[in-house]
Amino acid sequence: MIQDYEEKILDLIDAMVETASDDELFASGYLRGHISLAAADCEQEGIDDIESLKIRVDGSLKDNANELNPADQALVANLWSSLQAQAN
Repeated sequence: MIQDYEEKILDLIDAMVETASDDELFASGYLRGHISLAAADCEQEGIDDIESLKIRVDGSLKDNANELNPADQALVANLWSSLQAQAN
């Protein structure tokens, strides 16, 4: 299930490339790394629950918030919320 969900999210990110703004491209690239890492961690631990993946991505974004300024944090958080809504 996680692999399918990750693929769906990454496909949504790929689909926005042609029309995305520079900010959206930045946020999607940043988010892609967090999603892929969380999915790989879940797979390695034998976790196949989408909610666990979402919690891990949220935690990773929070733990690494110091990498981004507040405006970029908001951009990434909004994109993550939007992608989740589209994938459901």
